[in-house]
This record gives sequence, structure tokens and C-alpha cells, in this order.
Amino acid sequence: MQVSSLYPSLADLVQYSPPLRHGGGSILNKKPKGFFILEKIEEENPEFWRAQGAKALQAALNRKLNTNVARNIMLYLGDGMGITTITAARILKGQMHKQSGEETVMTMDTFPHAGLLKTYSVDFQIPDSSSTAYLCGVKTNLNTVGVNAAARNGICKTQKGNEVTSILKWAKDAGKSVGIVTTTRVQHATPAATYAHSASRRWYSDADVPAGSGTATQTCQQEVVQRCRRASRKWYSDADVPAGGGTAMQTCQQEVVQRCRRASRKWYSDADVPASAKKEGCTDITSQLLNNTDIDVSSQNPSEVLVPQRHGLQYPRDMASSTTETWPPVARDKMDATSSDWQKMKALFEPGDLRFDVERDPTMDPSIAETTEKAIHVLNKNPKRFFLLVEASMALHETVAFDNAVAKGLELTNEEETLTLVTADHSHAFTFNGYHFRGQSILGKSPLYGKDMLPYTTLMYGNGPGYKVVDNKRPDIRKVDTKSKDYVQLSAVPLDTETHGGEDVVVRPHGPPLPRGPGAELPGPCHGLRWLCGTGPQAL
Repeated sequence: MQVSSLYPSLADLVQYSPPLRHGGGSILNKKPKGFFILEKIEEENPEFWRAQGAKALQAALNRKLNTNVARNIMLYLGDGMGITTITAARILKGQMHKQSGEETVMTMDTFPHAGLLKTYSVDFQIPDSSSTAYLCGVKTNLNTVGVNAAARNGICKTQKGNEVTSILKWAKDAGKSVGIVTTTRVQHATPAATYAHSASRRWYSDADVPAGSGTATQTCQQEVVQRCRRASRKWYSDADVPAGGGTAMQTCQQEVVQRCRRASRKWYSDADVPASAKKEGCTDITSQLLNNTDIDVSSQNPSEVLVPQRHGLQYPRDMASSTTETWPPVARDKMDATSSDWQKMKALFEPGDLRFDVERDPTMDPSIAETTEKAIHVLNKNPKRFFLLVEASMALHETVAFDNAVAKGLELTNEEETLTLVTADHSHAFTFNGYHFRGQSILGKSPLYGKDMLPYTTLMYGNGPGYKVVDNKRPDIRKVDTKSKDYVQLSAVPLDTETHGGEDVVVRPHGPPLPRGPGAELPGPCHGLRWLCGTGPQAL
């Protein structure tokens, strides 16, 4: 059968679905032109699958029931990590190690239990990342943080009296150390709900808190960065280990820090709260972080050496030298979190969100696994142990890095006393489609074409900035490198930014049991975590 290399049909692909034998092992074959067929001869033998099933069953039968009460709680939160993202990242992780990818097992895949959680908010079917439900145990309205549903998005006067407490506060009250590791800003929606109460998740700095009921994020009009003097500001609030982005707002609370908006990042200004907003009593999230009493973001004790990067902070490092302030380098041995000098840690690596993992400089920027490792070493000094929130955001490579952080946490803790919980806040309008052959790049193109005789990518979005029309047709991507880090995935509906998805997300526990009732409501696991901290269920 002759197969066109330009316009194949599904029948054409099925014709070539049996592996082409070239001997043993896994071989990528180009046949016909433009298509890869992965040869895995062992998978043709039914005993291969039966042996795998028997091995998994035996492991389940040998598993001993852990009835301990957890002393440590590690909550891993993949921002937007829906099932499609997990599947695509799993394949990517395997392909990064020269495997076909589909059979790859991620660390989170090895957890003995899994369930599903609903993600809707009180007022919307599809939620944003505001994390009140899974950190505070109550559902809330879109865009609000650390408050109940009586608080309205962006309306300051509805905030007072509707604040709710978080798992971080419960853990602190139980005498545990607490920490935050994130690849976003420490003021972003997920980490913010551990300490802040705001009618708007977008009130990052006091410049963002409006005089009225709207939100007005101020961004710079030119490349100007003004750095406040250390002596003139209190930089440290009361957290044990926050690690992530957000230095600009952390260090210069009431001074002007301006930064231009970039393609994948938002850099917010930081000015005085309008007088009218002050009268209403609403403060920005950064101010609450700086002044809270539950999270300590001080640096190495006894000296206060700020350690935002492995070799010291160059701020901002991608600006011209005339506007760059360089901090004295910190020796690598000074950053050893296992040292007895370390009681607290502040590690803020960027003025805003951290860089994409594919853009990360390993000599300057620690991975989320490395940051998690440092956090555990610091927090574990407390005899009552700790609560640690680890959040990863952005893209597939971040999901792979996130899974590496999960592995690092398991390596450094005792599963008999550490509850590790992996879940997500929501999914995305993200699809995995196209009848790829085994082993083809997850970032590549489907071998099938559309009715318009044009190819499409295996990974696509239902909406977003990837919508394009050229001469009243979809763009021809046959010669486009869809694996490039700068490639914008195709989308069906034009939007400036892609929306979230509304389907259930996976929750995976490991270690001592997580007390919770039946059902799939998102707040459920949080109440179990509260009980583990000794503040429930009688306090619910």
C-alpha cells in the first residue's frame, strides 16, 4: 500500500502499526517518510504484560498498612497540573532520557493511592488558582484569597470579618516549622493563601489596591528599577522557609520598583496604598507577608546574609550594568542548610516568577528539587517537625522538575512519619490528540492532517494566544520547529492568555493515612491535614 507522506489517513497509519523487525531492543524507524515507528518486540508477547501485572499485584499485597499519625506534612501542588499535563510530562520525562516515553513511571505514579477532586469555586464552574479550598478548607469566590465566599472579588469592604485560617497557621500553632517553596512569586495565589486575606489575589503590592472596587495593576513604561536601601526597610517577616520569586515586592514595600511587562512574566510596581483604600482597611498581599507572625522569611542565623541565588544576588541580572546592584557573593558552603547555623532561610531568586526550567542557569538558579532539599534540612531541625508547601507552575518541563522534587522529598524523609500529598488546583484547556506512533516527540506534530490538508501539533489548547489565521487558513507548520522553547502551541479560540479547565484533578497521598470523609470535594483533604495538626475535627 502506497502511503502519501503529505496527507496520510488513519487507515494509512494502521497499515504501518505493526513494528518493523530489525532485531531486539527499541529502535526508532522512519517508515514511511516523516513517520516514526517504535519497535518494542517484547510487548508483542502476552507474558510481558502478565509479568508486569503480577509484579504490581505482588507489590500491593506486600504493602504494609501505615497506621501512624504523620509528624511531617508535605503538600505538593502542581499549578494547573491536570491529567493531560501529567500524561504529557510523563512522556516528556522519558523522552528526555532517550526512551519512548509512554511507559515512563513518574515518582508520583508510584504512590499507592489516588483519587479525584472537584475544583469548582462558589461562583464559577471553572476556578482560578486562588487556593482557599485546599489550604484553608473552604470554597470561595473567584480571585479571592484567604477569605470565605461572603467576600466578593475586588470589593474591599466585604473582606473584613470573612478571613479564614490556613494549614500553615494550624501547623504553626501545633509547634511545627512551616515553609513555602514555589516557582512563582511568594505573593501568588497559592502561597498567598497560607498567610494573606484579600478580596483580590491581584492586590500583590500596595499599588495594586485600588481606591474603588476595581483592580489596577501598575506596570512600568520604561526599563527603570529603583532599589530601596537595606537599612530603611524591614525585609523579614515571620516565616520559616519561603523560597521562590517576588524579591522586588519583598524588599521594597513602599518604594517604587518598576519593571516592564514581559512576554511570559508580570512585573508589578510597588507604591503607596491610596488613602481611601487605607481607610477601608485593605492591604496588599506583600504587606501581609512582611508583617505576618506565622511565616518567618529571615535568612541565615545569626547573621542576616540574604541568599537569593547560589552565588549572591545580581538584581536585576538581565538589566544594564548602570542599573544593576550586585550583592557580595555567598560561598557555597555558607549555604549548606545542614549546618547548625541555619535555623531560618529566605531564598528569593527573582524579582517576580522564576524563569522557565528550560531557561534556568544551573550554575546560578537552583532547581525546585534543590530548593525543596534545602527547605527540608532547615525545617527538619524542629523536634515537632514541619509542614512544607511545594508549588510548581508554568509548563511541561516544570512538571518534570516538580516530579523530581517529589522524589527528593521522599528520599529525605521517613515515610512512616511523613504524609506526602500530590495534587493540583485546577487543570487547563489542554488536549492530547492525533494518533501519534509510539516514541514520537510529545512536542511534535500528529501524523494525521486536518481536512484543510494541514498538520497540527499533538498538544493543543482549546483557547489561547496560539490561534492564528494565514490567508483564511490555519498556518502550515510542516517546517516549524514545534519543539522550540519559544513555540506557542496551537489553539482553537483566540485569547491573550489560555483559560483553566474545569475537570477533576488527581490527588495522590503517600505515607501515613490522611483522614477524610467520602466524596470528591476539594476542601476534603485540607480538613484531614487540620486534624493531623491537632486542631480538628473538634475545631471545625
